[in-house]
Amino acid sequence: MSVSTANPLARIGAVTAMVGAVLLFLFTLLHPMDSDPNNLDAAFAEYAADPIWVWSHLGQFVGVAMLGMALVALGATLDHGRAAAWGRIGQAGAVAIIAIAAALQAVDGVALKVMVDRWAAATGDAREIAFEAAFAVRQIEIGLASLLSLLSGFTLIVFGISMGYSTWYPRWLGGIGLLGGVGLMATGVVQASTGF
Repeated sequence: MSVSTANPLARIGAVTAMVGAVLLFLFTLLHPMDSDPNNLDAAFAEYAADPIWVWSHLGQFVGVAMLGMALVALGATLDHGRAAAWGRIGQAGAVAIIAIAAALQAVDGVALKVMVDRWAAATGDAREIAFEAAFAVRQIEIGLASLLSLLSGFTLIVFGISMGYSTWYPRWLGGIGLLGGVGLMATGVVQASTGF
């Protein structure tokens, strides 16, 4: 890859990384977090009462998608040898992250909201049935969240390795990727085992 292409890609990656991180942070602040997510009665009531639930989740998705775009741009700047080979694998992981994040937000941001709203409005036996349906959607959400953490961790590890081979980026940056990746993978294992 020529320097004339690598420099704009590096800038695109830097901008999308910063904007994506800010968006993810801000929209996560809008997510209700007063209730213990494992206390389903309290959590579902809190979610049902949130008027911007869908919007905060769509904003989180845009933030994650921009971070994924930053990783794709980063992978494209690794232009030779082992660094480029690992970078291409990392790009595939980044695209998969965006896809799984979209599925997660469809389940959490849209489907779960519909289910908790139905539960909150229901009475009698219908309320119990709606709770069980919302619980089922919640378990799908947990599964997607754990896989997103595992894949994100794996992808960061791959990029950490690619930066270790790169002559363009400092090795300490690759070390940060490796450490962050291991942490995210551990988070994914815990989520899969214990929920939120």
